[in-house]
Amino acid sequence: MLDLSQRSASAPPARSTRPAASPNLVLVIVCAGVVLASLDLFIVNVALPQMARSFGAHGLGGLSWVLNGYAIVYAALLVLFGRLADRYRRERGFLIGVGVFVAASAACAAATSLPMLVAFRVLQAAGAALLTPTSLGLILASFPAERRSSAVRAWTAVGGLAAALGPAVGGLLVAASWRWVFLVNLPIGLAALVVGWRRLPEVPGHPIRRPDALSALLVTAGVGALTLGLVQGGTWGWSSARIIGALGLAVLALVLFAARTARHDNPLVDRALFRVRPFTGAGAVALLFSMAFGAMLLSRVLWAQDVWHWSALTTGISIFPGPIMVPLFSFLLAGRLIERFGPGLVIAAGSTLFAGGMVWMALAAGLTPDYLGDVLGGLLMTGAGVGLTLPTLMSTAAASLPPSSFATGSAVINMLRQVGLAIGVAALIAVLGSPASPHATVIAYERGWVVSAAMSLAGGVVALLLLVNRRRMVAEVPAVAVERG
Repeated sequence: MLDLSQRSASAPPARSTRPAASPNLVLVIVCAGVVLASLDLFIVNVALPQMARSFGAHGLGGLSWVLNGYAIVYAALLVLFGRLADRYRRERGFLIGVGVFVAASAACAAATSLPMLVAFRVLQAAGAALLTPTSLGLILASFPAERRSSAVRAWTAVGGLAAALGPAVGGLLVAASWRWVFLVNLPIGLAALVVGWRRLPEVPGHPIRRPDALSALLVTAGVGALTLGLVQGGTWGWSSARIIGALGLAVLALVLFAARTARHDNPLVDRALFRVRPFTGAGAVALLFSMAFGAMLLSRVLWAQDVWHWSALTTGISIFPGPIMVPLFSFLLAGRLIERFGPGLVIAAGSTLFAGGMVWMALAAGLTPDYLGDVLGGLLMTGAGVGLTLPTLMSTAAASLPPSSFATGSAVINMLRQVGLAIGVAALIAVLGSPASPHATVIAYERGWVVSAAMSLAGGVVALLLLVNRRRMVAEVPAVAVERG
């Protein structure tokens, strides 16, 4: 059991025979890794039609597994790999994760059949699930307590920017070949491997017990089955036996996991974390806001390509202004606002701004393409909302983590984000349905954008309830509970 009121003395100080790496260099290296994991969540979307032609596939049923296989495995393995990362050396875990991801990316680009591509995408997801929590664990271990929040905001902003840029980058690359959406990972990943091998500090794991095998199996199966049910519901039918079975298995596995966590002397996720208000509040907001974020990204691609009949390249370029707002608001504004108003109000404001962007799109939607009137304002508002919300909630959660749970705790938050993305996409597809006329299509999208706005506003309400007036607590937690890992 973790004692969050005591300093951690369980891990020896990091020792390294390598040239000393500054915390900023560590941040740059691990951000290269998180770019890979985040970019690949959405970059493949716009390449599916070209993949279908390349493999002679008819319909999107089989091709959907190129996306869904990645999402399911990534979400399912995050908590288990996070716990392992807390036990073993973090820089090794990060480098292994990047290495697996890069090798799988090269294999995806060389795939000669759809089953081969799906198999390598699953391997990609496993690498991403390892590099994500270890990357944040390295940041928290490398930065002094007073700089951790700003470093985590930068890490999250880069990941959010990469995810939001996925459709835009994908649109540019698909103009050459769908295989480039995987080949683009190679130079980034290889650079991270070479520099990381030479300069990342040695960060030893903590002498914690091995993860409880049954708990690991239950949470992996539960999250995997839940994500499977959500992403395949529209394809298989929500009342089909397969979806009911998947969601039933998810509920059973997750309930058993929660029960085992509450009673076991070596829980996979320490119970003490859920009594820390910033951690639980940030997790709840991460789930709700990611639902809105996932629905928004998919809706913009579908609207531009299926309603306005724009090419993948034009669609990608049209989305670009939104992601640009993410680093601008995260780096230039969020830190100042947090110092003045506290993280809760900043998260609530960002969620409200994002919701306003979705309402803008709903009110301005029309069948005749009008980028400046229908889209641009909404994209700028949603991008600004992401820049304020995601980095702030991640830094709030990270500030509450003790060193022996750096990777596990961050993995829980990221797992909630991935499940939220899947829920948001499933909700959007259910709301859109199969409209029978152009007018009905506009109404369906308007309804989808209003639902997305409601998801984001719900996250803002949770932030007001659980995170407002916690400014002093968040400022003190790193000094009391989060020693250098």
